[in-house]
Amino acid sequence: MNNTAVRTKSMIYISLFAVLTAVCAWISIPAAVPFTMQTFGVFAATGVLGGKKGTAAICVYLLLGLAGLPVFSGGTSGPGVLLGSTGGYMLGWILAGLITWAVESVFGRSTRTAALSMILGLAGCYALGTAWFMAVYAPGSGPIGLWSALSMCVAPFIIPDLLKITLALTIRKRLIRYVQ
Repeated sequence: MNNTAVRTKSMIYISLFAVLTAVCAWISIPAAVPFTMQTFGVFAATGVLGGKKGTAAICVYLLLGLAGLPVFSGGTSGPGVLLGSTGGYMLGWILAGLITWAVESVFGRSTRTAALSMILGLAGCYALGTAWFMAVYAPGSGPIGLWSALSMCVAPFIIPDLLKITLALTIRKRLIRYVQ
């Protein structure tokens, strides 16, 4: 396959996973704290496409929402969403992709490596998102402690996010041979 065909194929996969993440944003699972499947889309992208192309898919998704397309949770879009109190978690997905890319560069693309990189990426996403939340939330509502922020923004999502990682790893096993 020539370089043009490889680049075209890569762009198609990146676009497909950006769209998958958008569709996942519209899927809301009711619970005590409702959650969407966006994180699944992010980890499916990095798991199947790898860190480099997965990060590109995440960036395309975020740019589509930033441009005004209603691809974020609840059909929202625009800079206000990314600059809002939970926007740091969305920007943390880029960090998760970069972590995946770094881990793959050192350890390769095995299923174990993918699982490790997804868990580390999720931790990075939580760290960036929580710091962002604390910085953006405080001016409007008063200072918030780290434990309060973690109990509001991370604790309710740990188990659902680990389930989404498990689902992404399952999808990865089925699709990776077709994408490489």
